[in-house]
Amino acid sequence: MPERAVRIVTEAELRGAVPLDLAAIDVVEHAFAALAGDGVVMPPVMSMDLPLVNGEVDVKTAYLPGFDGFAIKVSPGFFDNPKLGLPSLNGLMILFSARTALVETVFLDNGYLTDLRTAAAGAVAARHLAPETVQTAGVLGTGVQARMQIAAAHLVRPFERVLVWGRHRGRAEACAAEIAETLGVVARAVADPAEVVRDSQLVVTTTPARQPILQADWLHPGLHITAMGSDQSEKNELAPEALAAADLYVCDRVTQCATMGELRAARAAGLMAADPVELGQIVTGAAQGRTDAQQITICDLTGTGAQDTAIATHARALAEAAGAGQAIPV
Repeated sequence: MPERAVRIVTEAELRGAVPLDLAAIDVVEHAFAALAGDGVVMPPVMSMDLPLVNGEVDVKTAYLPGFDGFAIKVSPGFFDNPKLGLPSLNGLMILFSARTALVETVFLDNGYLTDLRTAAAGAVAARHLAPETVQTAGVLGTGVQARMQIAAAHLVRPFERVLVWGRHRGRAEACAAEIAETLGVVARAVADPAEVVRDSQLVVTTTPARQPILQADWLHPGLHITAMGSDQSEKNELAPEALAAADLYVCDRVTQCATMGELRAARAAGLMAADPVELGQIVTGAAQGRTDAQQITICDLTGTGAQDTAIATHARALAEAAGAGQAIPV
């Protein structure tokens, strides 16, 4: 039997080797295109809501034709951890060979690759659905994903101004200051989420809200919204009426959005009975994206195993090229 090894790559090594850039966005876009084709195997998300410990755990995977490997991702979030001096999010990805199913790489990424592929997915949505010209982008939320979503969107729609809203003013101001310094744009915190939506052409919602924050009567012509916070069946960032009022509503995966995304809440309210188009169909040209600068568009991103497989195969190649990680003979 030939000798083989499993490469172990840490979060620090990944941060050095795998940046948020156009290459990462392109590989995630390729995953969406694959989802629109044949041969994809992507089981439902295994999701555990753990209210007794203020936590949640998601397990995602997908086999995509044309990719050399497939990933299984375990993503826990225990939100009382900061009281213990520990991060809320952690986890890992395991990359298997798509030909032999042997383990090839273990990424001890503590959620970094998930953050990266989620931000890249937001950029794919912006690339295909946001107006060609965006002067102001807005974000509801102040965490890591708020910063990364704005950074990713800036790569495909280079705006000049950012508005930030969060429940805690100090965190919103800190988030705005970091965005301004990192991207070289004007960024400020605002007290009213309606102001963010009113004055922006591109808005990203990045909160764990369980009651809608963004209301339907805030929508205006020429607006695109990417909602990515609803990744559990109890979460809901957008008023259901907002989805019905949009000219175009798009899912990353209809079956997921119907059980754990904004579509779930809309259907519970008696709206959006028909199946919407998926982002992959727009990427491949099987369905139309934005066709008019004045349209109102919404993209519902619940996060797919396809994105995990895409970013894991991308990370493996970059890590090997950089000599990152340790090969453990098995």
